[in-house]
Parts: sequence; C-alpha cells; structure tokens
Amino acid sequence: MFRAVVLIAAVVLASDQATKYWAESALSDGQTISIVGDLLSLRLVYNPGAAFSIGSAYTWVFAVFAAAAVVAVTVVARRVTSRPWAVALGLVLGGATTHLLDRLFREPGFARGHVVDFIDYAGFFVGNVADIALVVGVAIVMLLNLRGVPLRETAAPGETRDDEQVPSGS
Repeated sequence: MFRAVVLIAAVVLASDQATKYWAESALSDGQTISIVGDLLSLRLVYNPGAAFSIGSAYTWVFAVFAAAAVVAVTVVARRVTSRPWAVALGLVLGGATTHLLDRLFREPGFARGHVVDFIDYAGFFVGNVADIALVVGVAIVMLLNLRGVPLRETAAPGETRDDEQVPSGS
C-alpha cells in the first residue's frame, strides 16, 4: 500500500504544481476569472502565512511544520495496508509535500517562500489544489478514525497481506 500512498501523493503534487504554474501565467496581470458567479473565481495570491494568511511573519515555522508532517505521514504510511487509509494519507502527503516545496523554493527565499493560491471561495479565502487534497485527506482520516477503521487490515485465514512474507515450505 505504500506505493499507492506515494502514487497518490505524486499525483497531488504534480496537479498542484501544474495548476500553480498555469495560475501564475494566466492570472499574473491581476485578472480574476469568474467560475460560478461570486461564489467561485480564480485570482492569483501569494500567501506567506497559513490559512487566511495567519502568521505571515512566521513563514519559516510553516516550512518546519510541513517538513514534520511529510516525515510523520511517510512513517505512518509505511505501515498502512488499508486502501482507505492509503488514499487519505496519500492526499495528506501530497498536499504537505507541495506546500513544503513552495515554502522552501519559492520567492522570497529558502524556507520563507510564499504559497501560490488562486481558487477564490467567495472572497472568504483563496486556496489551491494542495489545500483541497489536505482538507479531503484529513476529512477521510477523521471519518476512518470515527468508524474505527484500522491502518492495517487483518488478513483472512489462509491469505497474506502485501507486506507479509510467505514462509517457504522447505
């Protein structure tokens, strides 16, 4: 299942970075594109802080938190044998990784980079694809926890999980 987590994370990362590249090229002149009236539009914003630009003076702290999240999710994901958990952790890992990359490598400099946001939700906040993946991934994690779904599925008698070794008969 670890491969599935990494694959999902890679798809999130690629999608997020590709859409940010598009947003920077298509919306850099201050243009706003209305999608659903005033409810949903596209406009480019560089966010130095967390959600709602909170803590914009502490961008480096968000880089540290993102790095810690990437490490923690990767460690947990190595033990996962449940498909729903693999999806949830893949979404969270992808979102955290792409935010970390923004913090590390975007302007104004290393560990101070601003996250590119461009999906405007009725002026309430502006986000990106990574934010969507993080919110959906965390929601799935909460649902799985509430339902008591374990990270590791138990194998039925006579079956083996992907991560188990089959003993040789010699």
